[in-house]
Amino acid sequence: MMNRLLFKTFIIAHILCCYGAVYAQGNQHPLIFISKSDGSLINKNLSEYPLLNTSYEEAKKIADKALTEKMDVPVPKDPAGGYTHERHTNNYKEMYNAGLVYTITGDKKYADFVIKMLLIYAELIPTLKNHPESKPRSPGKLFWQPLNDANWIVYSAVAYDCVYDYASADERKKITDGAFRPMCDFITTENHYMFNLIHNHGVWACAAVGMTGLVIGDNNLVQEALYGSDKDGKSGFIAQLDKLFSPDGYYTEGPYYTRYALLPFYLFAEALQNKMPQLKIFERRNQILKKAVYAALQQTNTNGAFFPVNDDIKDKSYMTPEMVFAIDIAFAEYGQDADLLSIVTKQKKVLLNSSGLKVAEAIKNYKGALPEFPYKSVEYTDGPAGKQGGITLLRTGDDKNLTTVLFKYASHGLSHGHYDELNMLLYDDGNEILQDYGSARFLNVEQKDGGRYLPENKSFAEQTIAHNTLTVDETSQFGENEEIASEYHSDKWFSSLGGKVQVVSAKDSNAYKGIKLQRTLFLIKKEKNQKPICIDVIKVSSPKEHQYDLPFWYKGQFIAASFKYNAFTETQKPLGNKNGYQYIWNEAEGKSDNNTGALTILNGNSYYTITTTADAATQFNFLRTGASDPNFNLRSETGFLIRKNGKEQLFACVIEPHGVFNGVTEISSGSQSSINEIKTLINNDEYTGIKIIFKNKEEWTVLVANANNRMDSKHTLDVQGSSFSWNGPYTVLTNGKTFK
Repeated sequence: MMNRLLFKTFIIAHILCCYGAVYAQGNQHPLIFISKSDGSLINKNLSEYPLLNTSYEEAKKIADKALTEKMDVPVPKDPAGGYTHERHTNNYKEMYNAGLVYTITGDKKYADFVIKMLLIYAELIPTLKNHPESKPRSPGKLFWQPLNDANWIVYSAVAYDCVYDYASADERKKITDGAFRPMCDFITTENHYMFNLIHNHGVWACAAVGMTGLVIGDNNLVQEALYGSDKDGKSGFIAQLDKLFSPDGYYTEGPYYTRYALLPFYLFAEALQNKMPQLKIFERRNQILKKAVYAALQQTNTNGAFFPVNDDIKDKSYMTPEMVFAIDIAFAEYGQDADLLSIVTKQKKVLLNSSGLKVAEAIKNYKGALPEFPYKSVEYTDGPAGKQGGITLLRTGDDKNLTTVLFKYASHGLSHGHYDELNMLLYDDGNEILQDYGSARFLNVEQKDGGRYLPENKSFAEQTIAHNTLTVDETSQFGENEEIASEYHSDKWFSSLGGKVQVVSAKDSNAYKGIKLQRTLFLIKKEKNQKPICIDVIKVSSPKEHQYDLPFWYKGQFIAASFKYNAFTETQKPLGNKNGYQYIWNEAEGKSDNNTGALTILNGNSYYTITTTADAATQFNFLRTGASDPNFNLRSETGFLIRKNGKEQLFACVIEPHGVFNGVTEISSGSQSSINEIKTLINNDEYTGIKIIFKNKEEWTVLVANANNRMDSKHTLDVQGSSFSWNGPYTVLTNGKTFK
């Protein structure tokens, strides 16, 4: 045991020594993001590549404006959105842009600006105590949280690198010792927990400390950033790469935070590639950073907005600065894939470094029309080994009329996770049809709790009832306990992507104690010119009686329901009193007088009908968010809830697009659903089967194997006077024949 420990210690020491030797080679600044030769090439080619010139002019405009205004480095006091917060944010952006413009033009006034501001920070920072708006567990210095301090360091380090050789030795000492070392010490010591946390905050912290180390020539900071405070590899940037992504590039916190984490991942990786190429950081884990950026892009809607899985602010898209960094560097480092270029043209900017130059050159010289980014049906596993569930995206159609079904059966998602195992979303023609609320937060709006996540984020947005998945007994999954939720995940049962019939099925037996859940989603395109139909089958079983609530949070205008309902137009009450129910107005209730219930909405230019199995006891509720919300923190969103009681239940639903509406020409056609009813054929431990009967007498039979998911399995089933035989864990029949 001792020999093994000594050998391990020797290997680590040898690696650190080698990396230190590599790091020591070549110290001409700038060296982490842009080089002097990069700056000269960019300057030379500004008139040649329009996108490069546009990006340069934008940076120069920011820098020139800053040079004309009084420099202000205030004592921090405000939360996000307040003056001092925004001022320090603008300061590091101004320094970043001025540093790049100096490197490109050689105009010393930009370098003078950066140095002057950094010298002021070098006087201010040593005098600061913890930010007055900080939380005790994670105090900030310049900002209310250390994450923003890390942002400041990252951008400021690039600026410092650009002017490092221009500054005098005395100025460098003051800036290094007064600004950057104290900020890095603050991150690594006072915020030791965050620095070593496997989380997007930790990624930013490691990038900040590591980039500073590269700029000022402190190899100890670089090693801490790479391998954690103890330099044992249990934390640090390498561990972040290994633990936050699944083998196929899914980021465990969800797509919104993928976007945010990709900037420090790519920016620090670029710095390491420039300064420590032997680390081969872009090759790590079979090019995990390449997989990550492509996975992030696949998890966007056709308008570029990230799908709202876990905490998400729906304004964020691949147009954000973070994605500009990731896409440009990915293009330059990983083979210059033309699939990325159409997104760059929408972003209308490139980085002012060698990566951005390559992108701008490729766009200018590309022959013919640029290919659109290829959205496709795809699956991503979750967890470092890919064994913690995942998500599936079922897609059909082209870029203009793409239909996407997202199915989440992943792990919790760390501190930004939601209690929404087996959740589903539906998008069509670029529009949200069945939506997720996302998060309750007004980013950087001072009046809304200083831009922090609002209390309603935990008490509503994270709760199970806020999602399109099953809630049991008006409680949230895992008792809304993050620690317990993080131990479990759902498991994919089977899937088949591509073709006219696409399907994914997953199971969960941990979200609710003693209750087994299985959800199977189909996306079926019958005819070439017809919109696909989504079939949603949820099987739930328990040895005890429970109340089961399945909400569909829809976007659009209510048109009609197939059942009678009582609308509470004068007096309304919340749907419940806890677990998110207290924030939902119960606007109407109804029951169906047959075995099917349906609700039709209008979204964009199409009608959509949700048709579901029902019995005399099935209750339908019309929902709207906003109850128990005196500060009006929640958006007003509408939902349709199906409530059933019992031990075992089946929720079989069809979401069908149909018809056309044009408000300009006043044309409306096909506003009626084509479905007559849905019947349950069988529902037991072995099989679940439903029959969808259309008004034109066509019948679809959908059969799912619940006990055998092998693709080569053979099944024979006699039910209600009919005999069925098929291979694999599912089949879809139309009028008795296999769907083709």
